[in-house]
Amino acid sequence: MASATDTASPEPPAGPVWTRPTRRPKRRGRRGLPGSRLGRLILALNLLGLAILITGALIQNERQRGLVNARIDSLSTQGELIASILNQAATVGEPEPKMDAALATELLQTLSNPKAQRARLFDSRGRLVADSDWMADEVESRSLPPAHARDEEPRTFSLIPHAALPTSREVQQQLSREVALALQGRHVAGMRTGYAGKRVVSVSIPIQHVRAVLGVVTLESSDVDAIIAREREALIPFILIAIGVTLASSLLLNSLVAQPVLRLARAADQVRQARARAISLPDLAKRDDEVGDLTRSLEDMTHALSQRMDAIEAFAADVAHEIRNPLTSLRSAVETLDLVEDPAARDRLLGILKNDIQRLDRLVTDISNASRLDAELSRNQPRIIELARLIADIVGTYQATARPGEVQVQFSPHAGAETARVLGREGPLGQILRNLIDNARSFSPAGDTVTVGLIRTKGEVIATVSDNGPGIPSENLETVFERFYTSRPKGAAFGGNSGLGLSIARQIAAAHGGTLRAENRLGAGDKVLGATFILTLPEAGA
Repeated sequence: MASATDTASPEPPAGPVWTRPTRRPKRRGRRGLPGSRLGRLILALNLLGLAILITGALIQNERQRGLVNARIDSLSTQGELIASILNQAATVGEPEPKMDAALATELLQTLSNPKAQRARLFDSRGRLVADSDWMADEVESRSLPPAHARDEEPRTFSLIPHAALPTSREVQQQLSREVALALQGRHVAGMRTGYAGKRVVSVSIPIQHVRAVLGVVTLESSDVDAIIAREREALIPFILIAIGVTLASSLLLNSLVAQPVLRLARAADQVRQARARAISLPDLAKRDDEVGDLTRSLEDMTHALSQRMDAIEAFAADVAHEIRNPLTSLRSAVETLDLVEDPAARDRLLGILKNDIQRLDRLVTDISNASRLDAELSRNQPRIIELARLIADIVGTYQATARPGEVQVQFSPHAGAETARVLGREGPLGQILRNLIDNARSFSPAGDTVTVGLIRTKGEVIATVSDNGPGIPSENLETVFERFYTSRPKGAAFGGNSGLGLSIARQIAAAHGGTLRAENRLGAGDKVLGATFILTLPEAGA
């Protein structure tokens, strides 16, 4: 490959060559709520406050329903007891019984409890005979609306809309319907709306002698609203706890999510405004959640961009250095051309000009290819490639275009390597093989043969390109992959190589998860028989 003479190496690059970052952010496969720690926390905290309110509301509803049912059962028991006593003690007449209204009134006064409920007694025609409010000297009272002028619309100050309040007639009609049903021998129980919108639990029990209905006892309880109001007051602690949990969860989410994201945004703005090279937030990067993943991703991204910028700066410096040499030679030859009158000397100067122009053209072409490499690798999606077929096509092209006496190329795959497949991009992989073959041909004797091999091992596919040239000095086995490094044998045309081919080949191999290295083939007595470049790629599906 390389000889011990005529070796030129560029100046050290101005910055580190860009490589892909080796540090990888921690990933735990969070793609949805089941694997999302912050997602579960947000859902749990928000549902906790809602669950407290729902629990309190359910308890409240259960207590209300239980309260109404308990009232109905209590009034029904009392009503049946009073109706039974009245049937036994206040019934007169045979064979057509009737109720003694005076005696029934006295008994009702004795049996009823006007402080707990209101008791009424109706005769067989539905007429009111007795009322516990009469006996307790209680009078129904309702507040009248404030007085207003004749030309003013009446205004109501009730908390309940005036249209929703039942009138005395409507309340009386509801009671009359209950009494009418009870006079048919049915037990009527339920809740209805009384005066001022109050809810009234009412039961109507018929006073029945055999089959004859002599009257109706009606018991009412209007303390349901007061009890429900107390129950609602008991719900206040649940509401306060829910509000506290919601506030606490909001503050926690603000500190765990909103503030860290804001810090990341400010750090990104600082990178943009202060032209910094990377974001560094170690305290957030230690977190084992989505914010930590985002922080580590941003740090790795900016670190990769910083390395890319350093690589671009180093590449620009190397390009300027390499282009300066042929430009200097061109300038010197052009300035000297007008002063030379000897035709032979002028021809030599013109030859130098042509060689420098070709060198510049080759440099510009290789530099353009190198600059487009990253874009090509990111634009084309990898696919399954049969590497043996690709190598056979490339070798066939060399065989078809080779002239007699030139270096020949042959493909000698090992057994079982014909079905080797790799995941990659056909264009860049073909460029690796062409660069290696061209490099081997340039160091091979005329009429010699460059051999391309293919070996399939466990999980890997290895392609080799071997020549019979002078080999590579041991100290230069890695140097040959540096940018703009050239090593020419004696007699080779100056500027025939740009020094970018092997560097581009190694970069493509690294982008495909593989490696590219060089070694010498040794014979008896450690004699160098030539150089071999070894390309190792992971096998697809391994």
